[in-house]
Amino acid sequence: MNLIDVSTNLQTEDQCLDFIEKVRWADGKIRCVRCGNDKVSRITRTVNPKITRTEKKQNKRTRLYACLESTCKHRFTPTVGTLFHDSHLPLNKWFAAVALIVHAKKGMSAKQVQRHLGVNYRTAWYMGHRIRKAMASGEGILSNPGSGGHGAKLSGTVEIDETYVGGTTIRKKERGNQKSYQRKAAVVGMIERGGELRLRHVGAGNTTAAQVRPLLHELVDRSVDRVMTDESTIYPFAFDGFCASKHETIAHKYEYVRGDVHTNTIESAFSLFKRGVFGSFHRVSHKHLQRYLYEFEYRFNRRTTPDLFGETVANLVGTKPMEYRQLVS
Repeated sequence: MNLIDVSTNLQTEDQCLDFIEKVRWADGKIRCVRCGNDKVSRITRTVNPKITRTEKKQNKRTRLYACLESTCKHRFTPTVGTLFHDSHLPLNKWFAAVALIVHAKKGMSAKQVQRHLGVNYRTAWYMGHRIRKAMASGEGILSNPGSGGHGAKLSGTVEIDETYVGGTTIRKKERGNQKSYQRKAAVVGMIERGGELRLRHVGAGNTTAAQVRPLLHELVDRSVDRVMTDESTIYPFAFDGFCASKHETIAHKYEYVRGDVHTNTIESAFSLFKRGVFGSFHRVSHKHLQRYLYEFEYRFNRRTTPDLFGETVANLVGTKPMEYRQLVS
């Protein structure tokens, strides 16, 4: 579904709740979220157009279910236990935000979401991070097991490189000064040619072999065919005892491609992410950087997915709520 489909088919609260139910209970049987019993009774609430501001804050959805199991009798809404649960925002605005973010190749800033949806900046920023959490968590009903820090390791031909994000503007006389990198966030990227991307924030300043080594064990399969990097001295130490015989390097001082030995694929992924940072977000804090990396990784790995919107909503439904204080603490 694209943005036009969302605005056409998911206009009302009932349409949105129907969509969530279809995703959450694909077999059509509504189940109690506490005991799992499929014997439930539906209670329809009437929305008062003169509802007060205090009542709005109570987050009363128009649809409520009651479990008929005598030992349970739990009451719940379709959004209970999901990232939509404690939101006071209409669901059609939530779905519009999902459509905007997942289909924006270079990302969508909170300021732009604010303008599109007519909400305040803090609400737009919070929504964006909740959606990124669903992209990153791997907890969703239809989440891809190979992305967001979970699932299958990279195999085949893998390219590895590091890049640096953020920091203050470097003056001309500072270029080449290693101290200037201490203000930047270090990101290690790995990509399987013809496969998936992994992006990890490893700290601030120059990347070290000690930071790369655990990522190799976590993300790269030991049976990988070949691993390609640039001439950086950190990689021989990082590969010590792990696929060292399959390691090939390209010296960027003299060449960028030697046959099929290059790191152009991972560098193109870095370029896309940095264009998103510079063009859409302008600045990303070290604290939240990994969540933005997961967002770009998620979209990159699903660039051919036919229903990216539906899969993302399924992840939102299957991911536990995130409180605002978790973001600002």
